[in-house]
Amino acid sequence: MSARKVLTEAERLDWLRLMRTERVGPITFFQLLRRFGSAAAALEALPGLAQRGGRKTIRICSAATAQAELERLATIGARVLGRFEPGYPETLAALDEAPPLLTVRGRADLLSGRIVAIVGARNASANGVRLARQLAADLGNAGLIVVSGLARGVDAAAHRGALASGTIGVMAGGIDVVYPAENTGLYDEIVAGGLVVSEMPPGLEPQARHFPQRNRIVSGLATGVIVVEAAMKSGSLITARLALNQGREVFAVPGSPLDPRARGSNDLLRNGATLTETAEDVLRSLAPAFQSPPSQESEAPP
Repeated sequence: MSARKVLTEAERLDWLRLMRTERVGPITFFQLLRRFGSAAAALEALPGLAQRGGRKTIRICSAATAQAELERLATIGARVLGRFEPGYPETLAALDEAPPLLTVRGRADLLSGRIVAIVGARNASANGVRLARQLAADLGNAGLIVVSGLARGVDAAAHRGALASGTIGVMAGGIDVVYPAENTGLYDEIVAGGLVVSEMPPGLEPQARHFPQRNRIVSGLATGVIVVEAAMKSGSLITARLALNQGREVFAVPGSPLDPRARGSNDLLRNGATLTETAEDVLRSLAPAFQSPPSQESEAPP
């Protein structure tokens, strides 16, 4: 595992400014960090880089705006965790597109546990909801942490099943913006005994483009991803594809070919996903991965 480095408060502010600057995504962020040696130096260089690239100006996040974000997070008991800091999850840090800063609220120690994702249809059937909740409870009783996207349907059921053992909710918008609003009570329960995370600024309402970004964090945190009911064109299948690209194992619960909500999960099975009916199917398959710590390929900044 690469050496970890705690950011100074000045570095944390500069990292947040760079992360919130126009046209700077995770990959560009770390390219700039490697090229200029620090976020502060990258921020100084950005106007010149933009001009040479044919842009007259670039909106750079101000120190005041970044400081206000940190203070807002502190008022709700949240904080930001840098990619190379102790406590940042190794499975996520190993990805090229890992968030430079992850906002966390609740039990951040859950990020170092053995994590599995459960995702599925928002308009899940009664059986799908019941199975997702049971799988989550059984996996939690076996010592695993369940992560999902805090959506209605399968996601919510998975979180509820794992409340007693520990669950992580990944937000598509700001860490203080519950979507859908009907999950506000569930969100409060997760904050009280589990963890919620986000890469977005607090107060930001989620938009359509944010959900695939959220999904890469869901799969990136997990060693395996379980899909319970998914239509052919669904966010759950996006998560499954991301998981495969990230080298994660994908599990799928079989469903009736007459149910459109099962066509995506059945297609995953057709293409090599592990058939899953009980938690034991998952535990048996992931046992080798959990016997050794996840690899950490990313390098700490200078």
